[in-house]
Amino acid sequence: MYWEKKGPENTDATIKAALERANQRNINYLVVASSSGDTARKLIDCGRRVVCVSYHVGFDNPGSRRMSDEVLAELNQKGIQVLFTTHLLAGVDRAIRNKFGGVYPSEIMAQTLRMLGQGVKVCVEISGMALDAGLIPYGEEIIAIGGTGKGADTAAVIAPAHSNHFFDTKVKEIICKPREF
Repeated sequence: MYWEKKGPENTDATIKAALERANQRNINYLVVASSSGDTARKLIDCGRRVVCVSYHVGFDNPGSRRMSDEVLAELNQKGIQVLFTTHLLAGVDRAIRNKFGGVYPSEIMAQTLRMLGQGVKVCVEISGMALDAGLIPYGEEIIAIGGTGKGADTAAVIAPAHSNHFFDTKVKEIICKPREF
């Protein structure tokens, strides 16, 4: 399924498509990118285990977090686990680039995945991050939901690998994504 344009106006349809595919494939885990928690909130009571992957603390400003304490408490109370951690395809490489310039392997990998769209890159990245944190089981297909900026416009069935075996990650299906990105 393809959306004509990228962006948050696709969020509800992306979530609907992801849940339909989860039902068809009997997939029990959803991993969703959500910096504020708004997209993750849409998955409350969806009947699946949901992991929300957010920006790491300090992404915008040292010590700050984009998601409010109130939203975090609501998601946790509703059974959605929230992960704040370094982005798999950024981390220390980004710090080196910011300090000294240049481009580094993880940034090349991220840019390569962006050839399929920012949302596909996000889906692959958050899947590995959730697996590394032990929030989803190893060896199971999951559905990842990501986007281009705010909201969600991409969903994919992924068999993630741990970061130390990143290239064993398999994107089994792209459920939906924008044609223009």
